[in-house]
Amino acid sequence: MKAIPRHPKLRGEWAEVHFLARASEHGLRVSKPYGDCLPYDFIVEHGGRMLRVQVKSTSFQCPGYTGYKCFVKPSPRGKRYAAGMIDFITAYILPKDIWYIIPFCKLTSKATVHLDPRSERNRYRPFREAWHLLLAQESPAGTTRSPGSSTALHRHIESRCV
Repeated sequence: MKAIPRHPKLRGEWAEVHFLARASEHGLRVSKPYGDCLPYDFIVEHGGRMLRVQVKSTSFQCPGYTGYKCFVKPSPRGKRYAAGMIDFITAYILPKDIWYIIPFCKLTSKATVHLDPRSERNRYRPFREAWHLLLAQESPAGTTRSPGSSTALHRHIESRCV
């Protein structure tokens, strides 16, 4: 098993480095905004489409539950992300080395997600290792768009998440 940092801030940075490597392996161009006051960790670009991605990670298993609980709020005490702030949440299950690439508008809770890699019925199963969602020339909600129309994409995502 990999040596995963115990400190939450270091663990988050470690997960971001792993996201950068995996996204690059898939042919995505990844940019890291300066500072850490934005609601997203990376801008991911492919084929002229730019998406705001927030990276989360977890190794927390609830007692009596086979899956993992991942907090998707900016911090345990922070406010939830609002529609239009980010396009995707990526959730990394540290002990399993599994990524979930979840369109923000598909989250059923804006505070936590329950991810169970062993369950066929887990609501987030379709987003397990779904790197193709970041590569597609479609918006997360499924409407096609032309490269370069980032504003149109964000308006579309915002309308779907309201």
